[in-house]
Amino acid sequence: MPQSSVTITVQKASGAEANNESKQEAKQAPVIADDEQLGVADAVIKPPASKAELLALYQVDALPINNAIQPKELEKVAQLRVELYQQQLKRTEFFYTVKPELRPTYMVQALKPQFIEYQQFQMARALDQRGLIDLDKTDMMWQQLHIVDDLIADIVYSMPAQNPVGWQLTSVNKNYLKLPTVGRLRDNDSVADQGSLNSYVLSHFGVMSYTYDRAYFIGHVLGYLFCCYYLAHLSIAYGVTPLPSDTVADYDYASLDTAKLVRLLHSIDVHCKRRIYQLAVLCARLSCYQLDKYIEKMLIAEVNEFDKKQQIDHLDLLLSRGIMPEMPDRVILKDFPGSFGKKD
Repeated sequence: MPQSSVTITVQKASGAEANNESKQEAKQAPVIADDEQLGVADAVIKPPASKAELLALYQVDALPINNAIQPKELEKVAQLRVELYQQQLKRTEFFYTVKPELRPTYMVQALKPQFIEYQQFQMARALDQRGLIDLDKTDMMWQQLHIVDDLIADIVYSMPAQNPVGWQLTSVNKNYLKLPTVGRLRDNDSVADQGSLNSYVLSHFGVMSYTYDRAYFIGHVLGYLFCCYYLAHLSIAYGVTPLPSDTVADYDYASLDTAKLVRLLHSIDVHCKRRIYQLAVLCARLSCYQLDKYIEKMLIAEVNEFDKKQQIDHLDLLLSRGIMPEMPDRVILKDFPGSFGKKD
């Protein structure tokens, strides 16, 4: 079986942002077989000949949800997962091997509008009409998103070569990492490949997907560290176990026990660990999970918009008088004749 790995060469980008990349070019069709209705398994990816064709490889629709549990359907899902991994691997290979002029200065800035985290941020900013949440720092991080590509370039330049290793991650039965979904899901929250910032980041270190209640990641151990740092920073309970060697058939990877994982981590320079931690923290700060917390605060503020003590005083006065007095929200009890000792 051929090795499922890719030789990576890195050329560092210049300091300009890629906000001026043409959106119209990015929307051109990907370079696949002539029939646009082909599934992932049937698609034949050709090397991109232009910047627009490279960008188009990162802009795909989410795979359909398939909650069937019949053996034949499960086989289809397993095959679809393998083909997705092969497509992810080939796309990353193209990214690092095409001519430098075919790559956007900062790919992450060019893809930002399609990230689910950025769309969630825009929604939160539109909801915060009262200015209750300080989103300025979050907005600044989105404006400086090119730092993600800078960190990735530094990590890839320094990280040692390694054969792919498989892990499976669980986090209270939810896709907190927003990885591309395949097959069964507990809800209808499907995510497209490269539809999230995390899937973009992890694509530089391996391949990934999410099915039903767990995520699969196969690749460099730094991808494993990213997932752990990300979930831990958000205080999300999670578990990581080796991916059994027979879980993803027809895809070559190793399944390591804890002792071998420790030895593997020994080979990683502390500089790479520091950078992958910074990358994970940045992505966690921009996460949908963090934004959901902000939106919950907006909900609480809307529910508690008025002074409850005033309304209780108003209610007590209604009960004592037996009629609905005309009064402002703020109760001035002395203004009501006969109340509380005031004589008519």
